[in-house]
Amino acid sequence: MGRKISIVAAGAAVFSAALAATVSGTALAHGVKPTAGSVPRAKKAEAFNPWSFLLNPAEAAARISIDTSAGYRFVRADGLPDHQPGRFPNSGNPHSIKEQNYDFRVPLHPAKTGRITPLGHQNFGIALNGVPFDPLTAEYWNRDRNSGWNLEAMSGAMDLGLDQHNAHVQPSGAYHYHALPTGLIEQFPYRDKPALLGYAADGFPIYGPYGYRAPADAASPVVQLRASYRIKSGNRPSGPGGSYDGTFVQDYEFAAGLGDLDACNGREGVTPEYPGGTYHYVITASFPFIPRCWVGRPDGSFTMRGPGNAPGGGGPGAGSGLPHEMGPPGGGSRPANIGAPTNMGPPPGGMGGGFGRPGFGQQGGMRQGGGFGGPQGGRMGGRMGGPPDLNAAAQRLGISVQELHQALGPPPPDFDSAARRLGIPTEQLIQALHPGRQ
Repeated sequence: MGRKISIVAAGAAVFSAALAATVSGTALAHGVKPTAGSVPRAKKAEAFNPWSFLLNPAEAAARISIDTSAGYRFVRADGLPDHQPGRFPNSGNPHSIKEQNYDFRVPLHPAKTGRITPLGHQNFGIALNGVPFDPLTAEYWNRDRNSGWNLEAMSGAMDLGLDQHNAHVQPSGAYHYHALPTGLIEQFPYRDKPALLGYAADGFPIYGPYGYRAPADAASPVVQLRASYRIKSGNRPSGPGGSYDGTFVQDYEFAAGLGDLDACNGREGVTPEYPGGTYHYVITASFPFIPRCWVGRPDGSFTMRGPGNAPGGGGPGAGSGLPHEMGPPGGGSRPANIGAPTNMGPPPGGMGGGFGRPGFGQQGGMRQGGGFGGPQGGRMGGRMGGPPDLNAAAQRLGISVQELHQALGPPPPDFDSAARRLGIPTEQLIQALHPGRQ
C-alpha cells in the first residue's frame, strides 16, 4: 500500500537560508532576448503550508501532490513558475501562461535499460517548481516533419519568444524550459555544489551545470561540466543545405570524451542528495542544454497530447499560432534522430532517488510518505507559521548550527533520523525548532 502526501504551498518565504542557500550568479543563457517591463508573475493559489520552512524556494512555490504506490511517484503540478517569467504574449510567442493540470509518474527506483532512448514527442522531465523541461521544437526545415531537419530552439535562428529563463509558452498556456532555468537555479548555491533541479521521465535526477571535478569525490573542486557534443564539419547533405552551423539539431554530433558527460548529457557520481552516488543528468550551458535522450525507461505520462502539446493530462490547447509549436495536418511526432548514437550504451550502474517532500493535510505530526527522494517513513513536523530560527534551535540543543544542518540533511529532513544522529529524543528536536508547538 502506498502512502499519499499532498503539498499545497504558496510563496517563497521559506527556510532557504538553512537548507538551500540562495546565491546570485551570471545567468547561463544562450540565444535568448531579454524582455523589458514589469511583468506580474503567474499567481499561485493561496494556501497555508506549515512545512514550507523545510523546502527550498522552488519547492515551496510549486503546488504539487505526490502519491507513492506500486513503485512509482505520481506527481501533480500546476506548471506555474516560482520566479517572475518574461512577458507573454510577446512578438515571438502569442500565448499567455495558464495554470496546468499535470499528472506525471516516475519510478521510485529508476534503472538503466542498457540502451539509450532518444527524446521524442515528450517532456524530458519535470523541474522542482513544477515546470516541464521540453528542449525540442516542432519546427522543421520548410515546415516538413519528414525532412529530418529539426530547428534547434537555442540556435537563435528564429524568434521563439524565449524569456530570460530560456522558457516560453505552449498554445495550451504551458510554460516550459528549453534550456537552463535561470530563475530556478539562482535560488541555489549552484557554483558551490551540484544543484538538484528536477527529475527526468525515467526517474533519474537532473542537476545544474556545475559538478565535482572528480565524479566520485565530493571533496574535489566544483567545476562547470562540459557537454560532449560539437557542430559537425562540412555541409548538410540534404534539406536546407549549407554548412553545419547549429541551426538544426542534426547539425550536432556526439564525440565521446570531448567533455565530461555521455551522450545523454549525464554521468555517474556523487551529489549532496546522493552521497553514495547515482547516475544523473546535467543541464549544460551548451548543446544539448537539456538532455535529448534517457538511459532509463521514460514513463508514458510525459508524452505530449493534443494540439496544445499538453503532457500528463494537461488541458488541450486552443489552437496554435506559434510556428514551432504547430505541426502539419494529421499530427505526427518529433523524430527520434537527434544526432546521438543509438548504439552507444551509457556508463554502467547507478540508481536514482526522488524529490523527498513532506506531507500536508493534517496539523501536527505527519508520517513522511517517501515523497521525491525522502526516506520511507519518519516523522515530519512544523509550527503554525513562518520558518524556525536554526541559530536559536542550535543554542537550545547546545550544539552548533553546522551540526544541526548536518543532522537535518537535505530537504525535507526526517526528524526521527535527525534526532538519532544527535542522540536526543525526536520531541526534543521538534520543540527546539518550534518552541511552544503542541
